[in-house]
This record gives sequence, structure tokens and C-alpha cells, in this order.
Amino acid sequence: MWRRVLALLVHPFLPTNPGALGIGGGMFYAVRRGRRIGVYATWNECKEQVDKYQYASYKKFGTEKDAWAFINEESTNSSISSTGFGEKQDSPRRCSNKATSESSYMRSYKRPYEEVSEKKYTYKRVKYTDVPYTPPANKNEFVYMGDYIVVYTDGCCSRNGHQEARAGTGVYWGPGHPLNTSERLHGRQTNQRAEINAACKAIEQAKRQNITKLAIYTDSKFTINGVTNWIPNWKNNGWKTSAGKEVTNREDFERLDKLSEGMDIQWMHVPGHAGFPGNEAADRLAKEGAGKSSS
Repeated sequence: MWRRVLALLVHPFLPTNPGALGIGGGMFYAVRRGRRIGVYATWNECKEQVDKYQYASYKKFGTEKDAWAFINEESTNSSISSTGFGEKQDSPRRCSNKATSESSYMRSYKRPYEEVSEKKYTYKRVKYTDVPYTPPANKNEFVYMGDYIVVYTDGCCSRNGHQEARAGTGVYWGPGHPLNTSERLHGRQTNQRAEINAACKAIEQAKRQNITKLAIYTDSKFTINGVTNWIPNWKNNGWKTSAGKEVTNREDFERLDKLSEGMDIQWMHVPGHAGFPGNEAADRLAKEGAGKSSS
């Protein structure tokens, strides 16, 4: 009894279990922006990705699902740790050369909630995110985001909406990768169809390589909204939009929906023409495809 009292007097705030210190307990550390994006099981692994990385964005979660949701900006109710990419800062911060604890990293702020609208083609759960790219030693290898293999897709269409329109698709797996593709779009030549079909091509390639976990980076919010939000509603409404009109790209979205079955896909949005290497490479491939003859 006296030993307990003495212990409390000496260490009045000592936690009663390791979980209170954040040690073990099955926690998951999500790195949304850092040296390598992904979900990590320990703080030390997470710290390696964010320590002294400018504008790092990361957070600790109790479940792996919530951690991945944070990476794909699906969590709108939770606070976000560190400074997210593209966020304003009150003042610049410098990283200390001294070893830093987890608690000193975890600075949080609230992000305003944005309503999703099919008409506006906005997607509340998608964050502009880039994968810091380090070319693999072997060009046949893939780039990973945690357990997910990364691919960039893009579509383009010159003179979109006109009779002379020419559309192409681009799929980029990495510098000199043998799976990189550049193709002319078949059928109706539009930018939206090109974006959807570029994603379809990437999934087809992934399945042939027995890839089941895929992180698709695209600058098309329209494609992401369609596959993640609108398709279930369209199916229930007999493939009609919320305004009661026929879905213009029904066949393309049906193909994308069918190909996605059995795949674990993380849909990631990246701003187009903003200097992100993977997106720029996919864009170049799409433009090359648009220049090819239709067969």
C-alpha cells in the first residue's frame, strides 16, 4: 500500500499502461505527404518519412481503414496533423536537428467541410496529393504507396467538342517502364471519355500483372466522382443523372465499374499541369496518343 502511495507521489502522471503513451496498441500512422506516402505500423517508420520534410502531412489512427481514408482525404471530421500540402501557414517553421518526439510533431488544425455536387464535379474526399518519386533501380519495377502500386493516368482531346477532335490516353508506371502506354481513343472523341478510358487501361494492365492493390493518380475529378460516388446512384436510377437525363458516358463508366471489381483501388486526385512528374508524364503520353491515327 505504502509503495503505491510513494509511487504516485514520485510519478503522479505516469500512465498505467503502454497504450496511453501511444506505444503499440495497434496504431496506424498515415503519411499523406512525405518521402513515401503510405500507412505505417510504428511512429519510427512514420517519422522517417516526415522528419525535416517540408509541408509533411500525417496523422495517427486507431484503424488502418481510417488511416487510408486520411491519405485519400475521406476523413472530414478529424483534425489533420502537421501542415498539409497547399495549406497556408501563419509563419514558417524550421525543423530542429535534435531528435523530436511524436507529440512535438502532432500539430492539428480544422479543414472546412465542402459539399459534394454531381453538377459541379467536385469530390469532397480527394486531396491534391503527389507521390515523391524515386526511380527504381530496375525500370521493370513498380513504385509503391504503402502496399499499393502507383500508376498515373491521363486523357486529352484537342479541339474537344468539335468535329475535328482527336483524343488520346496515357498510362504512366515510371521512367522507361515497359507498361507505359500511349493510345488513340476509339469511338467518340472527348476529353472525359479519354480520362475514363485511361483509367480502364491501367486497371487492365494491372490485372494482367496480377496486381490487386492499385493507387490510380488522375487529374480528372469527373472520373473519380463517377466511379466512387455517382455510379451506385446511376444504377439505382436506371442510369439517369440526378436531373433525370441519360448518363452521357454510360458505356465507359460501366466498363470502368466492371474492371474495378475484385480490385482494391485508391483513387487519388492530383492537379493537372502543376509540375507533378507522374502527371506530366501521363499527359505527354496522352498527347502522343491523340496524335496517332485511329484504327
